[in-house]
Amino acid sequence: MPANTTHAKRDDRPEESRRVRLSQTFDEDAELYDQTRPGYPSELYDDLAEFAGACPGSRVLEIGCGTGQATVPLAERGCRITAVEAGPSMAAVARRNLNGAAGVEIVTADFESWPLPEDSFDVVFAATAFHWIDPAVRMAKAAEALRPGGALAVVRTQHVRGGTEEFFVEVQRCYERFDPDTPPGFRPPEAADIDGSDHAQEVVRSGAFGPTVFRRYERDLTYTTSEYLRLLQTYSGHRALAEAARNGLLGCIADLIDGRYGGRVTRRYLIELAVSHRR
Repeated sequence: MPANTTHAKRDDRPEESRRVRLSQTFDEDAELYDQTRPGYPSELYDDLAEFAGACPGSRVLEIGCGTGQATVPLAERGCRITAVEAGPSMAAVARRNLNGAAGVEIVTADFESWPLPEDSFDVVFAATAFHWIDPAVRMAKAAEALRPGGALAVVRTQHVRGGTEEFFVEVQRCYERFDPDTPPGFRPPEAADIDGSDHAQEVVRSGAFGPTVFRRYERDLTYTTSEYLRLLQTYSGHRALAEAARNGLLGCIADLIDGRYGGRVTRRYLIELAVSHRR
């Protein structure tokens, strides 16, 4: 099967025509999302403190907190957090996960329409969520929320080549059979081929921020067949498939993992932190 990595397509660049619909799929099973989605490496939070000022006592506005995968570690580090989450089920799980955490408020609202408080924030933070916000709004509103010198910190994640590489070559036959949007011969890109310049350019176009600093982290996570299928069911593209196609796809993937890979596969992630300071 040919490798198609000429254009290293990002996982976090939804088509604008489908952005709103896909963003709503996560709230359909918030408990599964909370149980299955991986968190972020501790080094990321160290860099958030160093480069963005997300440290004890800092005021953080988190956009799209989901069920709190990043909110909990930030709260444990002493940040005072206002977290805005559009999905009511996701927000409810986040409140449960942060029950008793001092200085944390979970707000159920669309960031685009949520009225900013009068007091500005030290950090505006989004973990695998900024791309779901209306691109006509997100930069300007993030800048408006920040004090001068405050930081916009955006985390993006990407599945990259590595782990059980041959599985991710073979599994494309399942995707090509059941998902018509799958490009023929697609393979996960090399981490080095993932380009973060689209975000840096958006920051520059806003005119509100200085240069963007990037930090990258790679990690391998191993899943059993059932764990991997549960993970896939939290991704918007899988959830958006018609039920028959989704069930067929998951069954095909399960047969492949069990039949050829001993019931376990390893997936490699690239996590990218981008920090820009408001002028």
